[in-house]
Amino acid sequence: MSNSTDRAATARRNVQPPPARASLGAGVVVTDDAGRVLLGLHRSGVWELPGGQVEPGESVEEAVVRELAEETTLVAEAADVEVIGLLLDSVTSTQLTRMTAATVLRGFRGVPAVAEPDKIERWEWTRPDRLPTALFLPSAQVLRVWRPEPPLADARFHRYVLGRMPG
Repeated sequence: MSNSTDRAATARRNVQPPPARASLGAGVVVTDDAGRVLLGLHRSGVWELPGGQVEPGESVEEAVVRELAEETTLVAEAADVEVIGLLLDSVTSTQLTRMTAATVLRGFRGVPAVAEPDKIERWEWTRPDRLPTALFLPSAQVLRVWRPEPPLADARFHRYVLGRMPG
């Protein structure tokens, strides 16, 4: 087969994606100068990291920066976001595979403020050794990748630790 025929076959093959059975989100560990982690108290009574869905066309880093600003008013650059892992678990009620990019933010500007009061009651800086037990499951999983020592509830999930390639 010639190269042009190969490209045409590839183009036709990739026109229709398979039905969606997964959801991609990102959770971001934001720390202050004292090493405390930023957590938001959701209206449901569960604590969570900033983060959310990765929109079509966005990189994980771009989604983290956007979600961080939308939720906390903090400003960051995509270059300051490091993806440290990929987590997979299941949302049984929807038969979806939930994929969460575990990320760490290396720098930001501003002071956390509640930008979505219908979702978050308040943002608090929390010492890693004093994390609340009522954590949103993907946030607990991200925190487990970031620092495995905090006593967090175990739940079944698959963890893929990532590292940056040199260059």
